[in-house]
Amino acid sequence: MESIALKYTIFAIISMLSNLSTQRIVDFAIENVISEKYAIYISMFFGTLAGLVIKYILDKKYIFYYHTKNQKENAKKFILYSFMGVFTTLIFWGFEILFDKLFEHELSKYAGAVIGLSIGYIVKYNLDKKFVFK
Repeated sequence: MESIALKYTIFAIISMLSNLSTQRIVDFAIENVISEKYAIYISMFFGTLAGLVIKYILDKKYIFYYHTKNQKENAKKFILYSFMGVFTTLIFWGFEILFDKLFEHELSKYAGAVIGLSIGYIVKYNLDKKFVFK
């Protein structure tokens, strides 16, 4: 039997890869179209959205074993899950922006994102356990 910690770690990695690859795709798509000043925020937004949806589906089904009765309940859970992620998203975005500004290297923002996401996911698990999937 797999431990919850192992599954959660694997799902966090899947979500991170989705987030960061989406950011990379968006970076490529908007290069020379959007000011570099705003590009990081646009790519972070779309990456966060991609990671959020994947993580919600995996957490709900395989971590918390939660089954919604209907789409209305599922939508409410997703909104609550997303709301719990606001604080943790600020951690993630803070690290990503900090690393981008401090190191000014093309890949530094991704290193900051991995650190911020790792911290955020630890906090998020506890929030979700206590408030979302109780």
